[in-house]
Amino acid sequence: MDRFLACLRGAAEPTRLRLLALCAASDMNVSDLTGILGQSQPRVSRHLKLLCDAGLLDRYREGSWVFYRLSDDSREEGRIARQLINLLPTDDQQTEQDRERLDEIKAQRASSAAEYFRANAEEWDSVRSLHVQESDVEKALLECFPEHLADLLDIGTGTGRMLQLFADRVDRGVGIDTSRDMLAVARANLETMGIRHCHVRLGDMYRLSLEDEAVDGVIVHQVLHYSENPARVISEAARVLRPDGVLVVADFSPHNLETLREDHAHLRLGFEDSEILSWFTQAGLIAEPTNHLKGDPLTVTLWSAKRSPIYQYTEVHETREQAN
Repeated sequence: MDRFLACLRGAAEPTRLRLLALCAASDMNVSDLTGILGQSQPRVSRHLKLLCDAGLLDRYREGSWVFYRLSDDSREEGRIARQLINLLPTDDQQTEQDRERLDEIKAQRASSAAEYFRANAEEWDSVRSLHVQESDVEKALLECFPEHLADLLDIGTGTGRMLQLFADRVDRGVGIDTSRDMLAVARANLETMGIRHCHVRLGDMYRLSLEDEAVDGVIVHQVLHYSENPARVISEAARVLRPDGVLVVADFSPHNLETLREDHAHLRLGFEDSEILSWFTQAGLIAEPTNHLKGDPLTVTLWSAKRSPIYQYTEVHETREQAN
């Protein structure tokens, strides 16, 4: 009851209700919100702090920007926030104006994302042309996971494609990336498709900002070849997996295309099965059958594993420290 009353007190103000509705519709920063509400930055920030203190909003940093979104519905506060929003009148003039201004911001985001994607599409397409069709890779990825996942983590989310692919299978999805430009693309893509139960944020694949045993599934799709320490990435992925959770690494088998190192910043020219499986073992993962999807000249391989139900975090932690 105390938590419920705290949520009601936190939301019981017209501006805060407007903020709740906006953050339920999209991930928002203070600049966006001040523009929509027509209020000063200090006032909006104060209201946001009260909503975060009440647990109704989540706050996360992305470089110099801070974003706000409705609290996750896996928490009681998130469920209360959603119920409060559902009770708001839909024909309120102020709410309609807020929605119109939000639509303008979304359109601007989508335009910026499309421009960035066009500028980089040639580079991505040149790599895609060297291996098996993406549709085949995505089909194989879907087959690696169960039909339903409560929580999915996409490491190196890029355009957010994996979150889009698995949106119908997950209750919640999080994608992390180190590029704010790519996160803007991913965020715009998710908003365009109306996917609100998945979101993206700035994150370090070597030090994930998640608790131990936080997710049921982890995807590392065409990311490991950029890593200076692939074993540490796998160790971190194992740490956040729940018992019997699934990790899938999709990357290239060994090849000799030096142009990918020179022109596309690949640090590794593919991976042997033995080294990936060795990293799985070190991280307390039980390897599943490996799937090789042969292309010309690149072969895409899916290495999958499950978190052992008896493996203890202390062992994973020791592996992390050794990787440092």
